[in-house]
Formats: sequence, structure tokens, C-alpha cells
Amino acid sequence: MTFCVLAVMHLKTRRVHSAGITPSPNTTWVKQACRNLTDCEDGVLKDASHLIMDRDTSFIAMRDFLQQNSETEVVLLPPKSPNLNAFMERWFRSLKSECLDRMIFFGRKSLENAVREYVQHYHGERNHQGLGNQLIEPEDDADSVAGRIECRDRLGGMLKYHHRRAA
Repeated sequence: MTFCVLAVMHLKTRRVHSAGITPSPNTTWVKQACRNLTDCEDGVLKDASHLIMDRDTSFIAMRDFLQQNSETEVVLLPPKSPNLNAFMERWFRSLKSECLDRMIFFGRKSLENAVREYVQHYHGERNHQGLGNQLIEPEDDADSVAGRIECRDRLGGMLKYHHRRAA
């Protein structure tokens, strides 16, 4: 089964938010994802002035919803122009090569967990050349970093992505 992952990125900070995963992005699902993204309390897009979107027909409802119910201006990219959305294209490529291609999933829940863990890794453990090789959200807890390094060393350094169990 194929799943679609909806993610948004704040370009200045490179912070990524996974907005949802579904096998079929129908209009109802897309509108609910928009409501969550623009929520006045904790929506990722609540203060965004612009949202850059490609022309995927699955997300026409998202564009329409945002234009009617939000102050966020939707900027549609020209057809067949992935270079104009390079940061998100690169994030999805990293997600696939560093995480998804290395795992076998047994349903949507395991995929959601892997994407959530990868986003945490992307923010807290993976340096970013565009940000001067800095981390988006550096961890202050040296013990947790040392534990992950030790685990990677035990596994022979083969893993670029380390799965941590939630407490």
C-alpha cells in the first residue's frame, strides 16, 4: 500500500512539521489537515504569510481552504519545477534515503512513528549546511547523545538513523 505524507517546512529555520499520513488524500482529509495547520492555538501556519505549494492535484482542496479561511497567501509553483521547492524536495529525499528505504512497515502506525522519529532526528541530531552546519534544535542532554552514539557504535556504525523508544 502507498501512503502520502504531508509535511510543511519553515524555510528560514528549516523546521519541518509532519501534518499527516494517509493512503488516499481525499478532500475531507486535506481540509482537516488545513484546519490543524492553521489552528489559532498551535497551528504551524497560524502566523505564516506565504505557503509555497506544488500543483499536485491531491491538494487543490488545501489551496482553496487556505485562500478562503486564512491570511496565508498560497504561492503555486509552475508545473514541473522541483528546483523551486528545493528545500522540501531535499527533505523528502533525505526522509526516503535515511529512513524509509531502510525499514519495512507493518501498517500506517509504524510509518507514522518512523516519520515522527525522523523529524526529531532531523531537528536535533542532523547538521544542516544551509544553516552553517548547525542543528535546528540542539539537545542539551549530553547523556542522551552519548547513549545514541554508543548504540550506533555497537551496531557497527551502519545506521544513520537511530530509533528511540518514547518514554
